Amino acid sequence: MVRSASHELTAYLPAKPSKEPLIRPSTFPQNFEAYLRRTRCLQPLAQPFALGLDFVMTHFSRLLGITTLLTGMLVHADEAAIRKSLTERLPQIPAIDEITKSPMAGLYEVRVNGTDIFYTDGDGNFLLQGNLIDTRARRNLTEERIEKLTAINFDNLPLKDAFTIVRGNGKRKLAVFEDPNCGYCKRFERDLQKVDNITIHMFLYPILGADSGEKSKNIWCTKDRGKTWQDWMVRDQAIPTASGNCDASALARNVEQGKKFRITGTPTLIFSDGSRVPGAINAAQLEEHFIKNKL
Repeated sequence: MVRSASHELTAYLPAKPSKEPLIRPSTFPQNFEAYLRRTRCLQPLAQPFALGLDFVMTHFSRLLGITTLLTGMLVHADEAAIRKSLTERLPQIPAIDEITKSPMAGLYEVRVNGTDIFYTDGDGNFLLQGNLIDTRARRNLTEERIEKLTAINFDNLPLKDAFTIVRGNGKRKLAVFEDPNCGYCKRFERDLQKVDNITIHMFLYPILGADSGEKSKNIWCTKDRGKTWQDWMVRDQAIPTASGNCDASALARNVEQGKKFRITGTPTLIFSDGSRVPGAINAAQLEEHFIKNKL
C-alpha cells in the first residue's frame, strides 16, 4: 500500500490551534479585566517600569538569539556557495581547508595547503592573491594571519635532534634551522656572535644539495658539535670527517620536521613565543625582536 505524501507528513505538522475562544462571548464583559491581567497586558500602576523592562529584556534576548542564528546560517551559506563555485570552476585548486570572512566587508579568506591565503567575493566569482593592508592601522593583515598560522609551539620542538649553544645567562631562547652550505646562514652566524644571554638550539637542515648532507653529518658526528659548527660557519675552518659508525638519523628527522613546519629556506629562526623569521637578520634586528615581543 502506497501512502500519500500528505498522510505521511501529518506527523510533522504542528498541532492545529483550538477554535474555542479564550473567553466565551457570554462572559466577556465580566472576565475582560481578569483576562488582561492574566496575559500581563494590564498590571497595577505600581509596577509599570518592572513590566516594561521585563518585557523588553525578554523579547530583546529572543531577537538577539534569532539574529545570531540567522547570521550564522548566512555565513555558512556563503561559505558553501564559495566552496562550490571555486571547486567547480577551478578543479585544480588544492583542497580548501577553511573559508572565513576577512576584516574587509564582502571579502572572504580562502585557506589552502595549511597556510596559503587567497581572497574571494561572496559568490566565488573572483579570486585574489596578495596582501590585505589595513591603511588606518598600517598593518599587513595577510602577513599577520600567516604568522599566526605558521606559529610553532616551541616546547614541542624535538631538541634531541639539535645541538645547543649557550652564551651568558642563556635566558633568551632561539631555535634555528640552517644548512652548512648556506651563505646567508654564515652571515647570520657571524652577526649572532654579538648577541649575549641567549640559548641557541641549532637544527642542521641539509636541503641545498648532497654536499649539505655530508657536511651536516660530519658536524653532527663530532664530539663538540657547537665548536665544529662555529669553526666552519664563522672562522671558515675545515670540518673533520666523521667516523663510519655515527648515527646521523637526526638529520633526516630534521628535514621531515622542516617540511611539516613549512620551512622552505635557511636560515629560519623560531622564537620561544612560536613566532618565526625567515631569512638572515643582523644582531640589532634580533635584539629588537626580543625586546618588542618581550622574550
